[in-house]
Amino acid sequence: KTSFFFLCIISHRSRKMTISIEKPMFVEEVSAFQKKSENNTGDLTMASEHDEAFLAPEMNAFGRQFRNYDAENERQKSVEEFYRLQHINQTVDFVKKMRAEYGKLDKMVMSIWECCELLNDVVDESDPDLDEPQIQHLLQSAEAIRKDYPNEEWLHLTALIHDLGKVITLPQFGGLPQWATVGDTFPVGCAFDESNVHHKYFSENPDFHNQAYNTKSGIYTEGCGLNNVMMSWGHDDYMYLVAKENGSTLPSAGQFIIRYHSFYPLHTAGEYTHLMNEEDKENLKWLHVFNKYDLYSKSKVHVDVEKVKPYYMSLIRKVSIYLLHIVIQKKVMIQDEMFEST
Repeated sequence: KTSFFFLCIISHRSRKMTISIEKPMFVEEVSAFQKKSENNTGDLTMASEHDEAFLAPEMNAFGRQFRNYDAENERQKSVEEFYRLQHINQTVDFVKKMRAEYGKLDKMVMSIWECCELLNDVVDESDPDLDEPQIQHLLQSAEAIRKDYPNEEWLHLTALIHDLGKVITLPQFGGLPQWATVGDTFPVGCAFDESNVHHKYFSENPDFHNQAYNTKSGIYTEGCGLNNVMMSWGHDDYMYLVAKENGSTLPSAGQFIIRYHSFYPLHTAGEYTHLMNEEDKENLKWLHVFNKYDLYSKSKVHVDVEKVKPYYMSLIRKVSIYLLHIVIQKKVMIQDEMFEST
């Protein structure tokens, strides 16, 4: 069966056309799989369907505990400096400005694999667990998920694309500083919870002293839903905007993973739950599943890109010429004259 997520937008001799893809079956598949994966209490279980299940390591690539922000070494110093800059500069006004600018989706048009290859030039300065090119992280995450969920293609592909938004730190996408691209995310417009890494630096953020923003709910209401909450700007929100503005039919859980996979104060510390609605609570189960692979698959042992590329390319071709155009142009209506030059 043919099924998949996005409207593909392609460029041909400076002309553009939109090709709509058949509505995916993944939403029903996710629902069925979630039922199969829940235990008697309704909690999502981590049952493996593969003989060689992914085993989470106890130590990261540097021989230390994962997400240890207190270790004294050069890597940690640079990570702390990253969070100092992020916490000072991520304000309500800054987020609004970035969402308006990058919401235009006017930077570039390319295929998903082309975008993956661009991440060979990106190393995440906020990550205490890995200093490898980000294409390796994408493939390590996706390959780990394939081991435990071999039939859940939507999860494989969510893993493959979840960090593609990091291209916004590259010159051709605006060259944003890393503090506006990577790192843990958090809501702006309400109090900065103490579960945020290096919380002390928020005291230098202008919003910290704004009475409209420094209460628990701030400008939001309890149960309003995370979709109504502004998150700190970065690759997560950017990739979510790309999907949303181009008519993505990725299952709700997949879009939730893309937008909130860096929201560690929520999915790991359990904070900010007062802002969630019922749909968020259901999707959070899938984010908990995904986080295991996102975090613990990081390794100095590289995935052989050429070896796994055929699988992902076949997955892309299965649904259309391109799985996803990292688009970076808003969708346009198909016009008959556009086909004349093809």
